[in-house]
Amino acid sequence: MISLKIVTWNINSVRLRIGLVAKFLAEFKPDILCLQETKCPNDKFPEEPFKALGYGHIAFFGQKGYHGVATVSRIPIDSQNRRDFCNKGDARYLATTFSSEGAFAPVTVHNFYVPAGGDVPDVNANPKFAHKLEFIDEMTRCFSAGGDLATERQVLVGDLNIAPHQNDVWSHKQLLKVVSHTPVEVERLGKLQAAGRWHDVVRTHIPTDTKLFTWWSYRSRDWRSSNRGRRLDHIWASAALEGRSSNVRVIDAVRDWERPSDHAPVLAEFDVS
Repeated sequence: MISLKIVTWNINSVRLRIGLVAKFLAEFKPDILCLQETKCPNDKFPEEPFKALGYGHIAFFGQKGYHGVATVSRIPIDSQNRRDFCNKGDARYLATTFSSEGAFAPVTVHNFYVPAGGDVPDVNANPKFAHKLEFIDEMTRCFSAGGDLATERQVLVGDLNIAPHQNDVWSHKQLLKVVSHTPVEVERLGKLQAAGRWHDVVRTHIPTDTKLFTWWSYRSRDWRSSNRGRRLDHIWASAALEGRSSNVRVIDAVRDWERPSDHAPVLAEFDVS
């Protein structure tokens, strides 16, 4: 079996938290790490610490102070693709394709940082919310049958900024009108999932009757005891990789590290033989 261990993590500034990233890589040793909210222009990306840890294959799409995605790997990157969704000039999407120099059939990893959407779930009153829905709609078109980003063996990861299930939030009732869990967002995400024939890898292994979160606000002094979280970070896989995932988990212990991101890493392994 040839296994790929993939992690997604909204790092909330890669330069500020490069020490945490190095600690994580040394301890958990993923093959591929996908980061979001790197907040780093391309010419300032901290490549050397990654290379020193054995992650010499690096792709990034960044901008100063905002957004940004990056994928670092222990195995060669065959190709990479950046795309400006919604023509906003935002660095929110990066695709990387891997085959380990022909050792297995190509696998494309799509790394997304979906807009948060602001505070008001009304497209007329809040342009940020309208942008978020437009972004998801464009993703849906790209991964529909015949879409220009669709490939056979693919994994979609990232901070999608939507918690779709009632057990993906600390209180379904209280968050129904809060951006990230509104019915319109959940419906749009469901259409994206259906269009690409994606399966939710995390919920395949951790059933929806279990509360599961990947994000906890900085506002809580004791995030673990209050546990008012949301599952905003996702790993999906295409139909060609269904049934090939294992060791799926949210590594929430990282949220206890010094000066952490407000998101925890999510890990999954795939048999890509």
